[in-house]
Amino acid sequence: MSSFRIRPHIRQTMDQDMATVQETLAGRLRRPEARCDVKDFHGYLSLHIPDQDQHFWSPQLTLSLEESDDGQTIIQGVYGPNTNVWSLFLYGYLMVGTLGLFAAVLGFSQWLIGKQPWGLWILGALLAVAAGLYLVAQFGQKLGARQTFLLHQEFEAAVGGPVEID
Repeated sequence: MSSFRIRPHIRQTMDQDMATVQETLAGRLRRPEARCDVKDFHGYLSLHIPDQDQHFWSPQLTLSLEESDDGQTIIQGVYGPNTNVWSLFLYGYLMVGTLGLFAAVLGFSQWLIGKQPWGLWILGALLAVAAGLYLVAQFGQKLGARQTFLLHQEFEAAVGGPVEID
């Protein structure tokens, strides 16, 4: 499960209608020997690591089920961290991006009028912060790789075959 992406994806097509697929997957994922917890909503399934085995970087697999025109069900899944961890990184990137935009405008404006462009130094620092956020996310992904692999194995067992990660 090593990837430069922050949130790897899967896509699987099944030949049954959406309600049947959801009921079948939920039942198979809730079997006694399953090593994950399942939350079931209409059109969605969410696989989590059990509470006693979770840590800060524990992943989850969110599955979206959509019925196609020919009666098949398309399952799209996203591996990612806990929602709170994901929100922390999302807002971190949002703040760095917004401040970076203002710093770039300030720095280039200073440069164009012949002043010392100290705003570009702020932009450089914010780019370093963004790179740091990305590296921390990669580090966390590596810490959760074993559990991500476990969730992937459980999903493959539920669909009855191998599933490629994009």
